[in-house]
Amino acid sequence: MSDFVTKTIGQMLRDTVERYPENEALIYPQTGLRQNYRELYESCRTVAKGFMALGVKRGDHVSVWTTNLPEWVYLQFGLSMIGGVLVTVNTNYKSHELEYIVKQSDTTTLVIMEEYRDTNFYNITREVIKGLDFSEPGKTSSDNLPGLKNIVYIGKREYTPGMYHFNEIAKLAERISDAELDERERSIDIHDTINMQYTSGTTGFPKGVMLTHFNIVNNARMVGDVMGMTEKDRLLIQVPLFHCFGCVMSTLNSVYHGSTMVILESFDPLWALKTIDAEKCTAVNGVPTMFIAIMAHPEFDNYNMSTLRTGIMAGAPCPVEAMNNVRTKMHCPDVVIAFGQTESSPVMTMTRTNDPVDLRVSTVGRLLPDIQGRIVDPETNEELPPNTQGEIVTKSECVMKGYYKMDEATAHAIDNDGWLHTGDLGEVNEYGYFKVTGRIKDMIIRGGENIYPREIEEFLFKHPKVNDVHVVGIPDKKYGEQVLAAIQLKAGTEATAEEFVEYCTGKIARHKIPKYWEFVTSYPMTASGKVQKYKLRDLFSSKYAS
Repeated sequence: MSDFVTKTIGQMLRDTVERYPENEALIYPQTGLRQNYRELYESCRTVAKGFMALGVKRGDHVSVWTTNLPEWVYLQFGLSMIGGVLVTVNTNYKSHELEYIVKQSDTTTLVIMEEYRDTNFYNITREVIKGLDFSEPGKTSSDNLPGLKNIVYIGKREYTPGMYHFNEIAKLAERISDAELDERERSIDIHDTINMQYTSGTTGFPKGVMLTHFNIVNNARMVGDVMGMTEKDRLLIQVPLFHCFGCVMSTLNSVYHGSTMVILESFDPLWALKTIDAEKCTAVNGVPTMFIAIMAHPEFDNYNMSTLRTGIMAGAPCPVEAMNNVRTKMHCPDVVIAFGQTESSPVMTMTRTNDPVDLRVSTVGRLLPDIQGRIVDPETNEELPPNTQGEIVTKSECVMKGYYKMDEATAHAIDNDGWLHTGDLGEVNEYGYFKVTGRIKDMIIRGGENIYPREIEEFLFKHPKVNDVHVVGIPDKKYGEQVLAAIQLKAGTEATAEEFVEYCTGKIARHKIPKYWEFVTSYPMTASGKVQKYKLRDLFSSKYAS
């Protein structure tokens, strides 16, 4: 256990600032922003004091609903200095999901941006929180969200009734002295929850995964150590910051090792190519579909990738051919695969840069230092011998505190001996290399996004024409899987796929809206009356095979 570091996120940043004050810390090419570690630290302290002035106390929950903006990074580190718990909100979410998360998390402060793609966060927020036109900033009063007090807006609007503008934070910060901030920071414990990420569940309701300073600082440290990250590295961050891939494996990883964060607002293959070339990036993280899109871009050969050395491919199974192309075509010889889940902060296993190529393309690697893992029989919980399929379980100081206000779900996920049951099927060979072979839990992974059928089913059940509905994943070459809904309509009703797409649009995230719709009269059943989803999947996979 001696390798674990005992620093809060704020202490980790301060230590890096002391070592590398003039090192470039944050580059945001889309606006031309460039900050060294000293400047980044000052920006984060200003945000910390501003949110103290807003009344954010240690343990208060602050939901952040924006893309990869510089402000997101300031909030991640600034809130950690004052003990504010950063609740990450997926930018694909719509009104139904926003209201649920703000309410379930007991959020006191919500930070939003104007819009992203087809989602206007400003309008959705005003739709969910009625009466903002007549509210004073800091005195939000909403019957459906009684705990919410502050809304902070990032964007170009000058007039935002009922909301603070992020530009006001620096002015508010003047009310708090350096000494007051330092005193608050001294009160924080490394085992305090500091990050809450919502992961969907088989119950149909997203669960808030409570992660501590200790959890995520140590996971970031281990991930970067495997990559060989140093103060000379420059990491392209194109994965969403609201996922652990962004805010642990990318930002915290970079800051712990003194590396430069080169952040894109969202993934775009051409922006990625331009930025790797212009900023001489040495590392790049992404899900397989990102790497495939970059290499397939018609202008790929016009950009210099030769500065790349390493990176992480994670979030979905990686095709062998894609992995080999990243190593050679993208000049990324030390690219590694990582496997884990949010509940384990998130990484459990990684391939190593010196692993033989066949292991780097056919496995998800070995356990990180100080992380335990094994394969057990899902029925008996007994450990299985090498090369035998069972459930992957893990135990370590990186396992979450639990799900927020969901004790039963926590007890289901973490057994009495402290083992986290991942719900993933896999095997481990005699040399300790893990393979993921399938899933026990009923989850779909589409382009790196975890989608739980039950959540979509619960939503579709509300449609007045639906008698029954079952959602499954259909194999897809580009995204790994696509979502299919098999709907049994109420007697005497008719419906179209277009009607259901319209019903979903604006209420649930775009990636959760089924691509395929089937109207059925019955479902394949077990003798005990349970729907056999694997038969549904097989039935329609052949029809829609891509």
